[in-house]
Amino acid sequence: MTVKDDSFTNWKHREEIAESMIPIIGKLHREQDVNILLHSRSLVNKSVVSILKTHRFARQIAGEELSVTETMPFLQALTTLDLGPSQIDIGMLAATYREDDRGLSIEEFTAEAVSGATGENKLERGAGRDVVLYGFGRIGRLVARLLIEKAGSGNGLRLRAIVVRGGGDQDLVKRASLLRRDSIHGQFNGTITVDEANSTILANGNAIKVIYANDPSEVDYTAYGIKDAILIDNTGKWRDREGLSKHLRPGIDKVVLTAPGKGDVPNIVHGVNHDTIKPDEKVLSCASCTTNAIVPPLKAMDDEYGVLRGHVETVHSFTNDQNLLDNYHKADRRGRSAPLNMVITETGAASAVAKALPDLKAPITGSSIRVPVPDVSIAILSLRLGRETTRDEVLEYLRDVSLHSPLKRQIDFTTAPDAVSMDFVGSRHASIVDAGATKVDGDNAILYLWYDNEFGYSCQVIRVVQHVSGVEYPTYPAPQA
Repeated sequence: MTVKDDSFTNWKHREEIAESMIPIIGKLHREQDVNILLHSRSLVNKSVVSILKTHRFARQIAGEELSVTETMPFLQALTTLDLGPSQIDIGMLAATYREDDRGLSIEEFTAEAVSGATGENKLERGAGRDVVLYGFGRIGRLVARLLIEKAGSGNGLRLRAIVVRGGGDQDLVKRASLLRRDSIHGQFNGTITVDEANSTILANGNAIKVIYANDPSEVDYTAYGIKDAILIDNTGKWRDREGLSKHLRPGIDKVVLTAPGKGDVPNIVHGVNHDTIKPDEKVLSCASCTTNAIVPPLKAMDDEYGVLRGHVETVHSFTNDQNLLDNYHKADRRGRSAPLNMVITETGAASAVAKALPDLKAPITGSSIRVPVPDVSIAILSLRLGRETTRDEVLEYLRDVSLHSPLKRQIDFTTAPDAVSMDFVGSRHASIVDAGATKVDGDNAILYLWYDNEFGYSCQVIRVVQHVSGVEYPTYPAPQA
């Protein structure tokens, strides 16, 4: 047999294994609320080729490719356990098993590694938590996609309603179409139908009521059977506690803002300070996409090296508040044509660091340039460290953080030498460290951090909502502290 024939036979064998993984992954998700991950990437609802590509991508962060022949035995071992709601990373199971020298079988090792999700330790599945979207723009539609995707067995978050201003004829059809097709993020993964008579969008079996209102005071959510809900305001119209509290209407328990909060509104970056949210807090913010991109790696670098001062320069995709062509805008430069210009503007991300990382005493400054790309931005984080180090040491540390630490859902890592912005569309991490671009000279370090300022940020919003709703399931093997 030639090498070519042998490679093709090997590929077909791996395809067969990946195909057999799909029903196991689906059943665990649907019946037990178990989300199967591979190095923090969900394998739920993925195709054969997507599963194989995710395994291959492991070489970018773990240094070597994973094979489905390695991970399949761990997936099979999970089917024999009495699992409760959880997230289980079979990539990490395979990696930690390889390093274990106790002579345990895969079944014994797996049972021990996920013991916190089995038997008497497992979480009980609740009745679910209602969610309402106030506004249905770029972030609102992506959050809707994620909520529908994560509906699982129906015991988690449930998107019950969307509140928008009336848009005239065919409004519901047009909004459903924008959810169905997206020029950047592609087709919705499922089916969407419109029930105009009942003002409802049906997405993968989820009945989502579309409520028309011009102001929060016009809505009584209990009239729609909604109770104890978390409302996600993605309009950005209100940013202080007084304004956001208008949403605390009958049926609404908490309000989450998808923009930087003002005044005493807590700005939360999941993975960094979400555990500071008080149980009785009714109003909170998920900060900005850029704040979410820079705060996790900034915390990681401060934890290991100490940060004395820093500056962040963001090269940011244009956004909907800019003009297509030159026209009046209340900001000085944003009125100039977004698709034709680089536009210098301000960013509040640097000042927002203090809210998310109050223990960081280092001054952080920041500025931003909007550029003619529709999605994915890059933050260039220049740091003066508390001690000297080397580029290799920093990269090895950040690689380890992306694999093993509590920040592994926020920080990703790539060694791809030809990476460009469009490669990161759809990334679920808050930011991705570009290893090839990283520069270190003594106590100075410059990190290049890619981030999908739409989808990656929406994933961070969902994580905050899961946390405050009580349906944020633990991950196994547990991240290293």
